[in-house]
Amino acid sequence: MDPFNQLILTISVTSFFTFQWLFHKVSPWTSTRISPGFLSLSDKQKVEWNSRTVSTFHALLVGIFCLYILFFDDAVNEDPVWGDPTLVKINVGITTGYLISDLLLIFYYWKAIGDKFFVVHHLAALYAYYYVLGEGMLPYFANFRLLAEFSTPCVNQRWFYEVLGYSKSSRPNMANGVAMAVVFFLVRIAVMPVYYIRMYGVYGTEAFYLVPWGGRVAWICSSICLDIMNIMWMQKIARGCYKVLRSARQSKAGRPQENGKTD
Repeated sequence: MDPFNQLILTISVTSFFTFQWLFHKVSPWTSTRISPGFLSLSDKQKVEWNSRTVSTFHALLVGIFCLYILFFDDAVNEDPVWGDPTLVKINVGITTGYLISDLLLIFYYWKAIGDKFFVVHHLAALYAYYYVLGEGMLPYFANFRLLAEFSTPCVNQRWFYEVLGYSKSSRPNMANGVAMAVVFFLVRIAVMPVYYIRMYGVYGTEAFYLVPWGGRVAWICSSICLDIMNIMWMQKIARGCYKVLRSARQSKAGRPQENGKTD
Protein backbone atom coordinates (compact mmCIF):
# COMPACT_ATOMS: atom_id res chain seq x y z
CA MET A 1 0.00 0.00 0.00
CA ASP A 2 1.44 3.35 -1.03
CA PRO A 3 1.80 6.14 1.57
CA PHE A 4 -1.17 8.13 0.29
CA ASN A 5 -3.56 5.20 0.49
CA GLN A 6 -2.27 4.53 3.98
CA LEU A 7 -3.15 8.15 4.80
CA ILE A 8 -6.70 7.72 3.43
CA LEU A 9 -7.12 4.53 5.45
CA THR A 10 -5.92 6.38 8.54
CA ILE A 11 -8.38 9.21 7.85
CA SER A 12 -11.27 6.76 7.49
CA VAL A 13 -10.38 4.90 10.70
CA THR A 14 -9.88 8.18 12.57
CA SER A 15 -13.19 9.40 11.22
CA PHE A 16 -14.91 6.24 12.47
CA PHE A 17 -13.62 6.60 16.02
CA THR A 18 -14.21 10.36 16.04
CA PHE A 19 -17.88 9.97 15.15
CA GLN A 20 -18.25 7.21 17.74
CA TRP A 21 -16.77 9.57 20.33
CA LEU A 22 -19.07 12.39 19.22
CA PHE A 23 -22.09 10.09 19.57
CA HIS A 24 -21.26 8.56 22.95
CA LYS A 25 -19.56 11.48 24.71
CA VAL A 26 -19.71 14.88 23.04
CA SER A 27 -23.36 15.00 21.96
CA PRO A 28 -24.86 13.94 25.34
CA TRP A 29 -22.56 16.31 27.25
CA THR A 30 -23.25 19.26 24.94
CA SER A 31 -26.98 18.61 24.56
CA THR A 32 -27.67 18.63 28.32
CA ARG A 33 -26.15 22.10 28.51
CA ILE A 34 -27.60 23.63 25.36
CA SER A 35 -31.08 22.08 25.50
CA PRO A 36 -32.56 21.27 28.94
CA GLY A 37 -35.32 19.32 27.20
CA PHE A 38 -32.78 16.63 26.30
CA LEU A 39 -32.91 15.25 29.85
CA SER A 40 -36.66 14.62 29.61
CA LEU A 41 -36.37 12.49 26.47
CA SER A 42 -36.77 8.73 26.54
CA ASP A 43 -33.71 6.52 26.07
CA LYS A 44 -34.70 5.78 22.46
CA GLN A 45 -35.16 9.48 21.73
CA LYS A 46 -31.75 10.27 23.23
CA VAL A 47 -30.15 7.69 20.94
CA GLU A 48 -31.76 9.26 17.89
CA TRP A 49 -30.93 12.75 19.17
CA ASN A 50 -27.23 11.88 19.44
CA SER A 51 -27.31 10.16 16.06
CA ARG A 52 -28.81 13.23 14.41
CA THR A 53 -26.37 15.56 16.17
CA VAL A 54 -23.45 13.59 14.75
CA SER A 55 -25.18 13.51 11.36
CA THR A 56 -25.46 17.31 11.36
CA PHE A 57 -21.78 17.74 12.23
CA HIS A 58 -20.73 15.35 9.47
CA ALA A 59 -22.99 17.07 6.92
CA LEU A 60 -21.53 20.52 7.62
CA LEU A 61 -17.94 19.25 7.64
CA VAL A 62 -18.01 17.37 4.34
CA GLY A 63 -20.39 19.90 2.75
CA ILE A 64 -18.00 22.79 3.30
CA PHE A 65 -15.07 20.69 2.09
CA CYS A 66 -17.15 19.72 -0.95
CA LEU A 67 -17.75 23.37 -1.87
CA TYR A 68 -14.05 24.14 -1.57
CA ILE A 69 -13.22 21.31 -3.98
CA LEU A 70 -15.90 22.39 -6.47
CA PHE A 71 -14.63 25.96 -6.55
CA PHE A 72 -10.86 25.54 -6.20
CA ASP A 73 -9.79 22.03 -7.27
CA ASP A 74 -8.94 22.65 -10.94
CA ALA A 75 -7.70 19.11 -11.58
CA VAL A 76 -11.03 17.54 -10.65
CA ASN A 77 -13.11 20.16 -12.45
CA GLU A 78 -11.10 19.86 -15.67
CA ASP A 79 -11.15 16.05 -15.71
CA PRO A 80 -14.24 14.86 -13.82
CA VAL A 81 -13.54 11.15 -14.44
CA TRP A 82 -9.79 10.78 -13.89
CA GLY A 83 -8.68 14.10 -12.41
CA ASP A 84 -6.35 14.08 -9.40
CA PRO A 85 -8.64 12.76 -6.63
CA THR A 86 -6.43 13.72 -3.67
CA LEU A 87 -8.81 16.15 -1.93
CA VAL A 88 -11.90 14.18 -2.93
CA LYS A 89 -10.39 11.01 -1.44
CA ILE A 90 -9.84 12.83 1.85
CA ASN A 91 -13.45 14.04 1.89
CA VAL A 92 -14.84 10.65 0.88
CA GLY A 93 -12.56 9.01 3.45
CA ILE A 94 -14.18 11.12 6.17
CA THR A 95 -17.63 10.15 4.92
CA THR A 96 -16.67 6.47 4.72
CA GLY A 97 -15.68 6.49 8.38
CA TYR A 98 -18.95 8.19 9.26
CA LEU A 99 -21.07 5.73 7.27
CA ILE A 100 -19.43 2.69 8.87
CA SER A 101 -19.82 4.29 12.31
CA ASP A 102 -23.48 5.05 11.64
CA LEU A 103 -24.11 1.52 10.34
CA LEU A 104 -22.67 0.09 13.54
CA LEU A 105 -24.92 2.35 15.64
CA ILE A 106 -27.98 1.47 13.54
CA PHE A 107 -27.42 -2.25 14.10
CA TYR A 108 -26.58 -1.87 17.79
CA TYR A 109 -29.53 0.44 18.54
CA TRP A 110 -31.89 -1.12 16.02
CA LYS A 111 -34.98 -0.68 18.20
CA ALA A 112 -34.31 3.04 18.46
CA ILE A 113 -32.92 4.05 15.06
CA GLY A 114 -33.09 0.88 12.95
CA ASP A 115 -34.14 1.60 9.38
CA LYS A 116 -33.72 -0.73 6.40
CA PHE A 117 -33.66 2.22 4.01
CA PHE A 118 -30.64 3.76 5.74
CA VAL A 119 -28.84 0.41 5.75
CA VAL A 120 -29.34 0.07 1.99
CA HIS A 121 -28.39 3.72 1.46
CA HIS A 122 -25.16 3.41 3.45
CA LEU A 123 -24.13 0.14 1.80
CA ALA A 124 -24.81 1.55 -1.68
CA ALA A 125 -22.78 4.66 -0.87
CA LEU A 126 -19.87 2.57 0.43
CA TYR A 127 -19.97 0.47 -2.75
CA ALA A 128 -19.78 3.61 -4.89
CA TYR A 129 -17.02 5.12 -2.75
CA TYR A 130 -14.88 2.02 -3.30
CA TYR A 131 -14.30 3.19 -6.87
CA VAL A 132 -13.21 6.60 -5.65
CA LEU A 133 -10.95 5.43 -2.82
CA GLY A 134 -9.70 2.22 -4.43
CA GLU A 135 -9.49 3.18 -8.09
CA GLY A 136 -9.32 6.99 -7.98
CA MET A 137 -12.07 7.39 -10.59
CA LEU A 138 -15.07 9.73 -10.89
CA PRO A 139 -13.83 12.24 -8.27
CA TYR A 140 -15.92 15.16 -9.56
CA PHE A 141 -19.18 13.22 -9.49
CA ALA A 142 -18.51 11.63 -6.09
CA ASN A 143 -17.74 15.02 -4.61
CA PHE A 144 -20.70 16.69 -6.31
CA ARG A 145 -23.04 14.20 -4.65
CA LEU A 146 -21.84 15.33 -1.24
CA LEU A 147 -23.49 18.72 -1.87
CA ALA A 148 -26.73 17.02 -0.82
CA GLU A 149 -25.42 16.87 2.75
CA PHE A 150 -26.23 20.56 3.18
CA SER A 151 -29.93 19.68 3.47
CA THR A 152 -29.30 17.30 6.38
CA PRO A 153 -29.02 19.88 9.22
CA CYS A 154 -32.47 21.33 8.50
CA VAL A 155 -34.03 17.86 8.30
CA ASN A 156 -32.47 16.97 11.65
CA GLN A 157 -33.51 20.29 13.17
CA ARG A 158 -37.12 19.58 12.25
CA TRP A 159 -36.92 16.38 14.28
CA PHE A 160 -35.32 18.22 17.21
CA TYR A 161 -38.18 20.75 17.27
CA GLU A 162 -40.76 17.99 17.02
CA VAL A 163 -39.35 15.93 19.90
CA LEU A 164 -38.99 19.05 22.06
CA GLY A 165 -42.67 19.81 21.62
CA TYR A 166 -42.55 22.81 19.29
CA SER A 167 -45.78 23.23 17.35
CA LYS A 168 -45.60 23.15 13.56
CA SER A 169 -46.82 26.74 13.45
CA SER A 170 -44.14 28.06 15.83
CA ARG A 171 -41.78 30.60 14.34
CA PRO A 172 -38.60 28.52 14.78
CA ASN A 173 -40.29 25.49 13.18
CA MET A 174 -41.69 27.52 10.29
CA ALA A 175 -38.37 29.24 9.65
CA ASN A 176 -36.58 25.90 9.65
CA GLY A 177 -39.24 24.40 7.36
CA VAL A 178 -38.81 27.15 4.79
CA ALA A 179 -35.02 26.89 5.03
CA MET A 180 -35.24 23.12 4.62
CA ALA A 181 -37.37 23.44 1.47
CA VAL A 182 -35.08 26.09 -0.06
CA VAL A 183 -31.81 24.33 0.76
CA PHE A 184 -33.14 20.92 -0.31
CA PHE A 185 -34.20 22.40 -3.65
CA LEU A 186 -30.87 24.16 -4.19
CA VAL A 187 -28.52 21.27 -3.35
CA ARG A 188 -30.58 18.33 -4.63
CA ILE A 189 -32.90 19.58 -7.39
CA ALA A 190 -31.53 22.79 -8.90
CA VAL A 191 -28.07 21.26 -9.37
CA MET A 192 -29.35 18.29 -11.39
CA PRO A 193 -28.84 19.96 -14.80
CA VAL A 194 -25.22 20.81 -13.93
CA TYR A 195 -24.55 17.23 -12.83
CA TYR A 196 -26.12 15.53 -15.83
CA ILE A 197 -24.62 17.97 -18.32
CA ARG A 198 -21.17 17.02 -17.01
CA MET A 199 -22.15 13.34 -17.16
CA TYR A 200 -23.37 13.72 -20.77
CA GLY A 201 -20.17 15.57 -21.63
CA VAL A 202 -17.98 12.58 -20.74
CA TYR A 203 -20.35 9.84 -21.96
CA GLY A 204 -18.83 7.88 -24.82
CA THR A 205 -15.36 9.39 -24.41
CA GLU A 206 -12.17 7.40 -23.92
CA ALA A 207 -12.16 8.37 -20.24
CA PHE A 208 -15.70 6.99 -19.90
CA TYR A 209 -14.82 3.60 -21.38
CA LEU A 210 -11.84 3.27 -19.05
CA VAL A 211 -14.32 3.10 -16.16
CA PRO A 212 -15.20 -0.57 -15.50
CA TRP A 213 -18.81 -1.75 -15.72
CA GLY A 214 -19.15 -1.87 -11.95
CA GLY A 215 -18.06 1.76 -11.72
CA ARG A 216 -20.50 2.84 -14.41
CA VAL A 217 -23.37 1.08 -12.65
CA ALA A 218 -22.43 2.65 -9.31
CA TRP A 219 -22.22 6.04 -11.00
CA ILE A 220 -25.10 6.22 -13.47
CA CYS A 221 -27.74 3.92 -11.98
CA SER A 222 -27.29 5.15 -8.43
CA SER A 223 -27.43 8.77 -9.61
CA ILE A 224 -30.73 8.24 -11.42
CA CYS A 225 -32.27 6.32 -8.50
CA LEU A 226 -31.17 8.91 -5.96
CA ASP A 227 -32.53 11.78 -8.02
CA ILE A 228 -35.89 10.08 -8.49
CA MET A 229 -36.09 9.82 -4.70
CA ASN A 230 -34.94 13.43 -4.34
CA ILE A 231 -37.77 14.61 -6.59
CA MET A 232 -40.29 12.58 -4.58
CA TRP A 233 -38.93 13.97 -1.30
CA MET A 234 -38.96 17.50 -2.69
CA GLN A 235 -42.64 17.18 -3.53
CA LYS A 236 -43.45 16.02 0.01
CA ILE A 237 -41.34 18.80 1.57
CA ALA A 238 -42.92 21.45 -0.65
CA ARG A 239 -46.46 20.26 0.14
CA GLY A 240 -45.71 20.16 3.87
CA CYS A 241 -44.14 23.61 3.81
CA TYR A 242 -47.10 25.03 1.88
CA LYS A 243 -49.64 23.54 4.29
CA VAL A 244 -47.89 24.95 7.35
CA LEU A 245 -47.48 28.42 5.83
CA ARG A 246 -51.10 28.46 4.66
CA SER A 247 -52.32 27.35 8.09
CA ALA A 248 -50.27 30.05 9.79
CA ARG A 249 -51.55 32.69 7.37
CA GLN A 250 -55.16 31.64 7.97
CA SER A 251 -54.75 31.72 11.74
CA LYS A 252 -53.31 35.23 11.58
CA ALA A 253 -56.14 36.37 9.31
CA GLY A 254 -58.70 34.93 11.72
CA ARG A 255 -57.50 36.75 14.81
CA PRO A 256 -58.73 40.25 13.94
CA GLN A 257 -62.13 38.84 13.06
CA GLU A 258 -62.41 37.11 16.40
CA ASN A 259 -61.30 40.22 18.23
CA GLY A 260 -63.73 42.34 16.30
CA LYS A 261 -66.82 40.34 17.30
CA THR A 262 -69.41 42.03 19.51
CA ASP A 263 -72.04 40.51 21.70
